[in-house]
Amino acid sequence: MKHFGKLAAAAVVGAVMGTAAVAESLYAPNLSYRTGPFAATGIPLMNGQKDYIEMLNARDGGIGGIMIDFDECETGYSTEKGVECYEKTKEKAIVTQPWSTGITLQVLPKTNVDEIPILAPGYGFSPMADGKVFQWAFNTPSSYWDAASMILQFIESEGDLSGKKIAFLHLDHPYGKEPLPFLEQKAAEVGFELLPIPVGLKEMQNQSAQWLQIRRERPDYVVMWGWGAMNAGAITEAVKTKFDMSKMIGVWWSGHDADLAIVGEDGKGYKSISWSFPVLDAPVLADIKTHVVDAGNSLSNETEMQGVFYNRGIVISMILAEGIRTAQEHTGNATITAADLRWGLENLNVTDERLAELGMTGMVPPFQTTCANHTGHSGGWMLEWDGAKFVKVSDHLMPESEAINALEQAKAAEYAEANAPWPTNESCDAES
Repeated sequence: MKHFGKLAAAAVVGAVMGTAAVAESLYAPNLSYRTGPFAATGIPLMNGQKDYIEMLNARDGGIGGIMIDFDECETGYSTEKGVECYEKTKEKAIVTQPWSTGITLQVLPKTNVDEIPILAPGYGFSPMADGKVFQWAFNTPSSYWDAASMILQFIESEGDLSGKKIAFLHLDHPYGKEPLPFLEQKAAEVGFELLPIPVGLKEMQNQSAQWLQIRRERPDYVVMWGWGAMNAGAITEAVKTKFDMSKMIGVWWSGHDADLAIVGEDGKGYKSISWSFPVLDAPVLADIKTHVVDAGNSLSNETEMQGVFYNRGIVISMILAEGIRTAQEHTGNATITAADLRWGLENLNVTDERLAELGMTGMVPPFQTTCANHTGHSGGWMLEWDGAKFVKVSDHLMPESEAINALEQAKAAEYAEANAPWPTNESCDAES
């Protein structure tokens, strides 16, 4: 009956929208990185994204009666190649998914001209939350400043932040530098010492110099903004130097099961903030198995499919799919434009009830976007490695919205001024 309900719902949407003018598919390219030094983290994310769209195409005939063309353009996480992929795909695309803060920053000004929404769930430029300034950019459901806020809150729950020394081990790349404005502001306000320790792209797998500095400085905590090979390198060095793993906390891109599996039991206690969680008995996973895996159309494997990153990929494609569905319902057309999708992405309302309908209860907190709020700031959970897998060790955490909103608006205004003339959406209510 449940399966019939899904098909019936899709049929009703298709009937309402009509079929005469429906195009063959909606083109939603993904700027993937299955190669290069970040491939270890990129592959499970891309596989999860792909499998969710494949499932919708196979089970429901796409979204609203139209198939989704989920083409991949390989960037290797290179900003230069990412821009090339953007230019190559933009003519037909209803969305661009840049998959790198560096690529996002390069594409960001182009979106005002090309009018194609950027979908960058949980990454990119944190001030993109300000939809009045960044009309075409979305980092739903959480930003890097949200992550930094939740990490500091968790640390504070274990003791006063004042007087603490926090080492910030980060990739020396736009991504790694993203949380610094928020962390620096909080350090000044609260009175903890922030010790930035950059890791160059050529140092990711050999961080002996960085960990020598950590041993010398003896920080109370290490907060890690790592990616790809840097994650495994840092975790291996931390274990080797006998750092207290319970005092090491990563952003959500530094919480990859395969990186911790390298050290196994020795990694127990390592933590990662996350806006997603793998619920292995979720109905959506059963549908993916039936319609994609059993049909031989998945590039994943059983171990990967149990991990945080594969399941986060599913959530990311769900956000895109819900944006498409919302736009279709708003326009009454199955064939939507990039501008229609922008409307859909800024009018998302993914409630607990909707997550249950999608078979994804517990995989992501409920989230909502508006014209002015392109992130949603829906919070997340602190996960901890138990020696074999990540488990939740916190209730639902929420970021400090007041401090983050003020910083977003200030930095968004700075960006617009530095890149003038920069169009803004004056019809947006800043309080919405």
